[in-house]
Amino acid sequence: MTDSGNVPNGVGDPEEKEEHLEITDSPVEMSTSESDSRTEEDDAESQSQDDNEPDGDEESGGSDNASDDDDDDEEEDEDEPALKYERITGGIPDLFKKDSASALTITNNKTLALGTHAGFIHLLDMTGQRLKSYKPHQASVLDLCIDETGDWIASASMDGQVIILSMSTKESYHFDMKRPMKTIALEPNFAKKSTRGFVCGGLAGSLVLREKGWLGHNDTVLHVGEGPIWHVRWRGRLIAWANDLGVKIYDTVSQTRITFIDRPANSPRADLFKCTLQWQDDSTLLISWADYIKVARIRARPRTATTAATANLPPLLVEITAVFQLDCMIAGILPHPMQPSALLHPDNTSAHSRAPSVTAPASTPSSLLILAYTPPDMSFNDEMTEDRTKQARKQAERPELRIISRSGEELAADALSVTNYQSWGCNDYVLCEVPTEDSAADAGKCYVVVSPRDLILVKPRDKRDHVSWLVERKRYEEALEALEAIEASGESVEQEGDGLTASQIGQRYIEHLVNEVVPKVCGHASKRWEDWIFVFAEKRQLQVIIPFIPTDQPRLDHVVYEMILAYFLTHDRHALYDTIKEWPKDIYDIAAVIFAVRSELEKQASTSSTISSSSPDTTILMECLAELYTANRQHGKALTYFLRLRRPNVLDVIREHNLFTDVKDQVLLLVEFDHELMRKREEAGETIEEGKSDAITLLVDNIHSIPVERVVRQLESQPRYLFLYLDALFKRDSHLVAQHADKLLKLYSEYSRPRLIDFLRASTDYNLERAYRVCQDKDLVPEMVYLLGRMGNNKQALTLIIERLGDVRQAIEFAKEQADDDLWEDLLKYSESRPAFIRGLLENVGPEINPIRLIRRIKNGLEIPGLKEALIKILQDFQLQISLLDGCQTILNGDSSDLSRTLDNNQTSGFFLTSKGKCPICTRSLQEAPQTLMILFLCRHVVHASCCSGGDDLPPQPDPVLRGVGILGSSGRGLSGKIAFEHDVRRRLTKGCPVCYNRSEGLRT
Repeated sequence: MTDSGNVPNGVGDPEEKEEHLEITDSPVEMSTSESDSRTEEDDAESQSQDDNEPDGDEESGGSDNASDDDDDDEEEDEDEPALKYERITGGIPDLFKKDSASALTITNNKTLALGTHAGFIHLLDMTGQRLKSYKPHQASVLDLCIDETGDWIASASMDGQVIILSMSTKESYHFDMKRPMKTIALEPNFAKKSTRGFVCGGLAGSLVLREKGWLGHNDTVLHVGEGPIWHVRWRGRLIAWANDLGVKIYDTVSQTRITFIDRPANSPRADLFKCTLQWQDDSTLLISWADYIKVARIRARPRTATTAATANLPPLLVEITAVFQLDCMIAGILPHPMQPSALLHPDNTSAHSRAPSVTAPASTPSSLLILAYTPPDMSFNDEMTEDRTKQARKQAERPELRIISRSGEELAADALSVTNYQSWGCNDYVLCEVPTEDSAADAGKCYVVVSPRDLILVKPRDKRDHVSWLVERKRYEEALEALEAIEASGESVEQEGDGLTASQIGQRYIEHLVNEVVPKVCGHASKRWEDWIFVFAEKRQLQVIIPFIPTDQPRLDHVVYEMILAYFLTHDRHALYDTIKEWPKDIYDIAAVIFAVRSELEKQASTSSTISSSSPDTTILMECLAELYTANRQHGKALTYFLRLRRPNVLDVIREHNLFTDVKDQVLLLVEFDHELMRKREEAGETIEEGKSDAITLLVDNIHSIPVERVVRQLESQPRYLFLYLDALFKRDSHLVAQHADKLLKLYSEYSRPRLIDFLRASTDYNLERAYRVCQDKDLVPEMVYLLGRMGNNKQALTLIIERLGDVRQAIEFAKEQADDDLWEDLLKYSESRPAFIRGLLENVGPEINPIRLIRRIKNGLEIPGLKEALIKILQDFQLQISLLDGCQTILNGDSSDLSRTLDNNQTSGFFLTSKGKCPICTRSLQEAPQTLMILFLCRHVVHASCCSGGDDLPPQPDPVLRGVGILGSSGRGLSGKIAFEHDVRRRLTKGCPVCYNRSEGLRT
């Protein structure tokens, strides 16, 4: 972990001579000076410092202890942390959406000044709320400095600008340094001094002191030529800065450099792992660079006789009191007061001893707080591999905040939860101290850790945190003793809702003991369990043993479980509800519990006039009843509470358990609840179909179980719901609302005006006069016109159209529908003096009205706008009609001629009849023996005469063979005989061709 062997002898052994580093022109010419003996005060300070550092044997023992700790990880996990962490939010997430943090400093009044890579500076309070923002730079802000008053803010940026602004006045200073500036520091008491001095440095490699004079700012180059200036800090009379070679300290009083502290050998690149300088006080400087820490102490040079060798020595000398190397890179370092030993090493105290409350003196912090960064493996041994996982960029580990002693021993370490920590480097982190008003408050110091995406507030743990830590680890006896000690000292650790009172901790202690002891004592003996439960009940501590009471193996008497439920009913109703849901329902008498809960609910409702279904106590009781009734298979009774509790699945419960008869008297509650759910879904952004209600659908689908009359009576107090119900019924079957047609008509006029006319046309069950009065009250003219037409008042209806609507087209359509010539006459009379109506009639004339009749009624001299266009349109329409008629006549003549020729050919052409032909009616052969009479129809169907309707009544025909030889005489010869026979056949065959007749009747032949 550390390399304490690098500590100089002058630090570890007070008997040996001290090493004092003096300033020279070059670090190569540095030499040590064995100065004279110290003063008594210096010796005492050195001895005090030495007492804090272990000797070689102790260090060896510490190493052995470290190896023992590695073998005992469980004990390490029980170490109580020394710090607690809280992420600063407020407006920080919004600031970091498109930007990231680069620098931070904190004023004495606890205002955070946050610099970003976009060049902004944000002033924030400790909660992260933004107080002010401005943008002084065009590139990353690399360093910030605020004077003691918090009024002046100095910033150095990558854009080469150094800007100093006053927050209360318009005074400001802008300097263009031409090269990127890495660091800046204001002189002490900057606001009170007229010189307005500051030092700054950057990649130019020069450290410049600027002070205001009569003719502007005077520049003094304190150092140049040894690489970039990485960090500078000014405290009292001393200025410390770091460059590529090491750290130098400058005395502004003697205007001399008093020391050079070289950079550790074989250190990594200075630009990758930053140097941090932190003044602990006016005479102590903390230096961290890469993985090394050095502590430098500045003191006055002892007064000795002046010689030639000592004449030019600086008045101050520096000694390095500690040097050690860590196993990590250091992103920040601060002095940290020693925490109480009980907090850092709880295992060293007795289990029953009180935690000591002595802390290290606040004025002399005896430990260091460092922000540890473990870099990723940057070796390139696998550069030629084809494995992409090895080629990928190595990710950094999570940063840690460590507390270490002045000898390098780690006292505490906590890994920080930082956003995207894998992507950040050592220079991306900043550690700042929150200033305190007085040195006595150093034990309660707070810190802020900054990453590009986070601000984390670090606080020391107090006595309340110690008690809470003991409670979390179930060390209740120690927690009670610590709490007693705190209360004895007059302090209070109790906070609202934290559960750190003596009674609450004692309650947890008892529950812990019960959990550990009672199951072992009682085992599976139900009688023993019951005896102990009654003992706890007598001591009024039933709540302690309840969580451990078994419900199976063993199962206790139902009286025990009912007693517990009764206890919850009196003391904790939320626990009652949870217990009813969790416990098996067969271990207690559900009916008895239902009676008790209902009695409590009725009692509560009767004793308070303010109790409503939305009060917490009433709600939880109804929840219990709903669960109990459901468990007891009384779903109908549970339905009432489901509705009052607004359970979303109430409709599914009704359908699943066929509870339609149970809901018929709770229709209004059901519909109101359903619309409440619809409103919530609509507010959540869900699209809801207008007029679509699951409750209404359920009522309409089950009218056999939920009568229409009963639903209407319950919904009359809510006309909107009544309209939705009757409208859904009307859509399903118009006869279902026959008795309520007048109500539905009125509801349509209020809630769905556009659909009223459709209802009037589709229904005949409403009273015409009542409907007309409703429409008249609402001034619904189109509906009034329709109703007047149905009542036979056509002239009044036409008058409404003409006078109220002024719609020529609708007036013409109405006259067409009524087919009343008197209406046309009234319309023509009305339009004689109204040019707009004349034009409208001309544009919409048809077969119902002759245009000549209308034109003749036009008075001479009456100016009609658009008359010419209307007449031209009429002529064009008639010309088109004539053309269409001529075309149709030509087509009709041609089709008639073609069809007539086809008919003539079909009737006069011959017909070939084969011997295999069959009658389509009886399917027998047409030429069967003996030869029967066959009839050939013009439709070319040949059938037996006996298969025709009336064919049996035909006169018999002579034998064709005998007729051929003339035996029958003249009775079968001649044209007149054939005509007479054909006439007789036509008269007797009334249905014509039987095949065609069967087809026309849809019969199969």
